[in-house]
Amino acid sequence: MSPTSPANPACPTRRLTTAQALVTFLARQYTERDGRRQRLISATWGIFGHGNVAGIGQALLEAGGGRSGGGNGGAGNGAAHRMPYLQGRNEQAMVHAAVGYARQSGRLSAHAVTTSIGPGATNLVTGAALATINRLPVLLLPGDTFATRPADPVLQQLEVEYAGDVSVNDCLRPVSRYFDRVTRPEALIPAALQAMRVLADPAGTGAVTLALPQDVQAEAYDWPEEFFAERDWHVRRPAPDTHEREAAVRAVRSARRPLIVAGGGVRHSAAEETLAAFTAATRIPVASTQAGKGALRHDHPADVGGIGHTGTATADELARTADLVIGIGTRFSDFTTASGTLFANPAVRFLHLNITGFDAHKLAALPLVADARAGLEALTAALAGHGYRVDPAYETEYTGAKEAWEERVEASFATPDPTARPTQTQVLGLLDALVTEDDILINAAGSLPGDLHKLWRTRSRDQYHVEYGYSCMGYEIPAAIGVLLAAEGRTPRRPVWALVGDGTYLMNPTEIVTAVQENLPLKLVVLQNHGYASIGGLSESVGAERFGTAYRHRDADGGFTGPPLPVDLAANAASLGMRVLRATTVDDLRTALSEARDAGGPTCVYVETETPDTVSGPPPAQAWWDVPVAETASRPAAVKAREEYDRQVAARRRHL
Repeated sequence: MSPTSPANPACPTRRLTTAQALVTFLARQYTERDGRRQRLISATWGIFGHGNVAGIGQALLEAGGGRSGGGNGGAGNGAAHRMPYLQGRNEQAMVHAAVGYARQSGRLSAHAVTTSIGPGATNLVTGAALATINRLPVLLLPGDTFATRPADPVLQQLEVEYAGDVSVNDCLRPVSRYFDRVTRPEALIPAALQAMRVLADPAGTGAVTLALPQDVQAEAYDWPEEFFAERDWHVRRPAPDTHEREAAVRAVRSARRPLIVAGGGVRHSAAEETLAAFTAATRIPVASTQAGKGALRHDHPADVGGIGHTGTATADELARTADLVIGIGTRFSDFTTASGTLFANPAVRFLHLNITGFDAHKLAALPLVADARAGLEALTAALAGHGYRVDPAYETEYTGAKEAWEERVEASFATPDPTARPTQTQVLGLLDALVTEDDILINAAGSLPGDLHKLWRTRSRDQYHVEYGYSCMGYEIPAAIGVLLAAEGRTPRRPVWALVGDGTYLMNPTEIVTAVQENLPLKLVVLQNHGYASIGGLSESVGAERFGTAYRHRDADGGFTGPPLPVDLAANAASLGMRVLRATTVDDLRTALSEARDAGGPTCVYVETETPDTVSGPPPAQAWWDVPVAETASRPAAVKAREEYDRQVAARRRHL
């Protein structure tokens, strides 16, 4: 029989440490949307140090840590309430893995991440920023310095002369959607409940941080049993306001050249079928941001591809002449708007369907604050009575332009010489010919996002996984692990590809060890081009002459124009436990990719890529991106680049 609280004899309690109570609580939290119920926190990643090993670490052990359970249930945990533990190698990478898991889970399930104090905690900051910027839930549980201050300072403590309550964990405040420091055991109850509220809030989710002083983690308390009851967090689908819906209908009905910009909100809402029904009724073309690509299949008649600086010529030309831009679940970042130069029609107006009022009002838009699926359903029903549909000539225009763009894609993917070293776009073409709708591609940074956004033919709603809110190098490998964990249990297992350049690989290859440890069939494709290809090209365009972007030996003048560095990334991947397939030609690569797709364990395909020429390479940028160029310079390249910059800036406008 459970003991009772002295203050309230009718209330049974359970004596646990703060860490044990937190883990027990987390294992009993669920989300529910559309009748589907699942664990909110389904596992915890961790690297242990003195700031969490005796607290959260011990609690995870008692909670049956390990992916397949085990342990004795410790703090009253039955099999259904175990907390699986996942061992990471780098704190930032653990957050990336958790974010990949959350995105693949539709933001309905998330992972927690525990670290020690000091560098373990500050290493979370980049991952937290990525999660919050992309509106993806992750629970961060960094250790903190002693709440009781028995010795001051303790190991790894930041001393601030003007404030005694500041620790390095305060770095996480600006990148968290909710932050709390649990300085007493009983303070965990409101903090944990608030944390779950934010994680399950589709309009407010992101990184949530509960900083846990290491002494408080190990301190025991008599917890009310009610705290450990199963709790469901309903994920809302708010419908649009009647006034806003009517204004939106009027705007659509008056538009002659409307264009939809589909963002990540379409995916988070699982609104793809609803969007397809809306376009079937109206024939309005759909362009997509990086996060929204896949909202429609590539072969859907209304899909016109990516938009903005990395978009297709079809989508960008439609954007320049659109009189109504309908944003659905997008933040309208500078890549999407071409830094304020893309939507050039003097009469253009914006209608923005978004679950947050903050985003819905951007670009002086007519706001339609609602869940993407609920909002589209309301718009479709309201327009049905008016029989609205775009002019057939407009439909013919964009479908014809789409066919022309597909010819450019085919030219970029073509491999006329099977014995030649492949270009980067040819690598994508070979992969495009191999995959089915089951495959998932993950990327985040470098020149690949631009090529993928313009060229990749997305076959399913979740095939295209490019993180471009933060464009964080090093995201891909751990995120792929998170995606694989989210798809666990499916037979056959979905092929998950992490595509990285050599620059990104060198940033964060550590979680290869985790993939090997868990025997996850990660398919890693490493493209070796001896430097930062994306920034090299950008550097050249802004007059910086590719300075500091190549991986080469120093030359006699102190520059970096010598031979390529003798770095063998394939050998490095093999040393971390991966099976490695080296490819030197197009034919080699075709065989290696096929073999990797069928592999049951972690496999790396390594290929050195050839610099493409202007004919076989990817189409150039179809819209501008603002990277300020030196206003004064002595080198001709920078002077010329500034002239082009001034010309582009003159086309910028503010939409008011």
